[in-house]
Amino acid sequence: MKKFSLALIALAGIPAAQAAGNIDCELHYTLAGWSVLYKTASGTGTIQCDNGTRIPVKITAKGGGLTVGKSKIVDGKGKFSGAYSVNDLIGSYAAVEAHAGADKSSNAQVMTKGDVSLALAGTGKGWDLGIGVGRFTIERR
Repeated sequence: MKKFSLALIALAGIPAAQAAGNIDCELHYTLAGWSVLYKTASGTGTIQCDNGTRIPVKITAKGGGLTVGKSKIVDGKGKFSGAYSVNDLIGSYAAVEAHAGADKSSNAQVMTKGDVSLALAGTGKGWDLGIGVGRFTIERR
């Protein structure tokens, strides 16, 4: 009886979501938009996880800063960290961004949503220059 009670007490202290461990997921995306102090962009992508989950998503980005231009990122890639479930990946992230390009455009962003982080990198076409902050939203399609 004592062994059974101690086992129940030990198991009660383990959170169910954390017992399963982190999942490794990537975002593959295309994103196009413009900016003149205010930035807006939209696109689509797919989240792929090491557990076999594949989710088609819609992406929107809005923000502002010292930024100007028009660009399209094709075949962008992102890496998620800190997620325990694919549901943790959906939602709005606080974003900080640096972008530059003339004809060939490049983009780098680091963003967070609670414990979940997303690092993006991509190249494409357009002309742009700036640094901005904003919101990056991922929704299921």
